[in-house]
Order: sequence, then structure tokens, then C-alpha cells
Amino acid sequence: MTENTKAQLLQATHLTIRGRVKEATAILQRLLAPGHSPPTTGTSTVSAEPAPPPGAMDGFLDTRSQSRIPMGNIAGLPPVPPPVVVPDGAKFLAGTFTNAFGTRPYKLYVPSGYQAGRTLPLIVMLHGCTQSPDDFAVGTRMNDAAEEQTCLVVYPAQIASANMQRCWNWFSEDDQRRGRGEPSLIAGITHQVMSDYAVDPRRVYVAGLSAGGATAAILGGAYPDLFAAIGVHSGLPCGAARDVKSAFTAMRRGGTIEVAQTRSNRIVPAIVFHGDRDATVNPVNADAVVAQSAQAAPLFKRVDQGRAPGGHAYSRTLSVDSAERTVIEQWVVHGAGHAWFGGSAAGSYTDPRGPDATREMLRFFLEHPHPELERA
Repeated sequence: MTENTKAQLLQATHLTIRGRVKEATAILQRLLAPGHSPPTTGTSTVSAEPAPPPGAMDGFLDTRSQSRIPMGNIAGLPPVPPPVVVPDGAKFLAGTFTNAFGTRPYKLYVPSGYQAGRTLPLIVMLHGCTQSPDDFAVGTRMNDAAEEQTCLVVYPAQIASANMQRCWNWFSEDDQRRGRGEPSLIAGITHQVMSDYAVDPRRVYVAGLSAGGATAAILGGAYPDLFAAIGVHSGLPCGAARDVKSAFTAMRRGGTIEVAQTRSNRIVPAIVFHGDRDATVNPVNADAVVAQSAQAAPLFKRVDQGRAPGGHAYSRTLSVDSAERTVIEQWVVHGAGHAWFGGSAAGSYTDPRGPDATREMLRFFLEHPHPELERA
């Protein structure tokens, strides 16, 4: 049995466990079809980390620490780790980073087109609660998009000892500042990849879902010299909460908008996605992310309407500067909830009905190199 066939069988099992029987059946039918001959080369698989135990979402707070809050698991069920399939010549590698604030593992996608000496963009992807780098990679399909555009993608992993539900601690004061806590760890992972691989420093970006989206907003404010642009999917603005109580309030009603303390006065370009039926993180938080991002300069807005093919309708608001450059995009997806839009059903917390947040984010990122840095 080839590695690709094994991966497809694992994916079918994953879909069956999650109740997506028709999709699992379709995979099996393709494998069993007369004349089907799976490729014998060109793929490899990487297993995901163990999923949280069943019932992990029954309690909102980690009983070992009242400073931990879950966000992102709307179904109340832990995801089944899906297989990650990579094309021939590409790699999905495991690594770790340690500094004074702890240790975090990560996964790194190296596209098949990577060549030493040719600098590539780097995308930092921050998963939501109960997710893992493997699950997030499969669900967002970011590796596929990065393979097409020849980008590196790094997926930092939250650990259960830091948050029982593996949420990034976006609501903790110690995890909202430059050079402290989780921001320092994620920035450290980013710098480690930049040291180990040929990365264009003008094209380093960070995006995340839910708790990961809130953390991406924090990183954009704390490290504007590192990240050229941010992507916030179903998240909250920097400083929306300072503790567990205010975190629940921010998620349900919206948080306060703070002026992010940055090392520059430039607008950090942002692309923001949120469903207008999100019952986990109130959609007003997307407005707050946009408002926080737009504080550095006057912007002019225009709104486009559209619909994903066979899927959700959406409104896209473009915030344009005086030079007629779009610096902020806000996508409001109508009738959609708390999930990554356009993602794969094989991952957790995805809505395949679109629009394709992954490709739109990557398109937006590559349109916004850092204006204050030199190409390596």
C-alpha cells in the first residue's frame, strides 16, 4: 500500500468519525474504482499530535488554572488528527523553540520549489483552540496554496500545559506585549525559521483563527518591524481583554479598542474575516480589529458585494489610503458562523462554502511587502 493510499484511508476514517460519511465514501469509491492506480511516489504523511481527550470542552475553565479560557470549539468535540499529505519534494518538518518564557513546538512546510539562496515569503499560521498544526494545515489548505506560490509556512503549536484547550492566551496581559510570553515565543519561532531558511524579511506575515486570530492582532501591534501584514479570522482586537472575565465579555459583546503600542507609526495592513452569525466570537470584534488597524492614518472605504461559487454571500470593505492603496480588507460572510471559510472538511472548524480565506489572505499578503525593510 502506498503512502498516498494510507493517507487517503486515514482521511476517510477521520471523516467517518466526524459524521461526514458521504465524503468518506467518495474517497473509498475512488480508491476502489476499476483501473485506479494510486501514485507510488510523490507523497508522504506526517502524523498530528494527540487530540484533547473526549469531554475536554465540558468545562469552560482549566481546573488547574483560572486564567485559561477556551475559544473556537463550537461543536464541543475534539478534532480527530487528520493526515498531512505533501507533494514530492516538499517537506513538513517538526521543530521546537525555547526562550526564557518557555518552549513551543512547531511544524514547518517547505515547498518543493524551495532553493537555497532564493528568498521566499514566510507565513506564520496560528491555530484555534483544541487544534494542532497538522489539523490547521489540513483544514485551511494553506500548504496547498503555499506550494502554488512557493512560500514557507510555519505553524506554532500551543501546548496543553500552557492552556488545557490549547488556546493561545490572547486575554492574558503577560501574553499581549512585545518581548513577553507567547508573543516572544511566536516571534522567536519566526526568527528561527528566518535564520534556518532563505526568507525574504520584507514578506513575513502572520494569520490565525479565533484565539489564533486574536494573537495575530497582538503580534501585528507588538512586532510591526517583523510582520508586514496580518490576517485575523474570527478573532478579536489587541487588548480586548485582560483576564478571564473580560475575555468572556469581549467574546460575547465585543472588547475595548486600544491603541497598540508599536515601534513604528505605519499601518500594519490587515485582512479580516468574520461570519455575521458567529455565536462564539461576536462579529463586532471584526469591526474593532479594523478600527484598531486604521488608527495610524485617515482611510477611505468602499464596499463590494459577492458570493462564493455555490456558497456564502459576502460583503468586502476595502480601506484605501491617500495613495489609493488598499491597506485593510474586511470580509463579512453572511449566514456563516465560527469557522475557517473555504477550508477542507477534513480539518476541524472549517466552512467549505467559502469564500476561500486562505487564497484571499495569501493574495493580500503578497501584495503588501514591508515598506521599511530591505530585501535579503
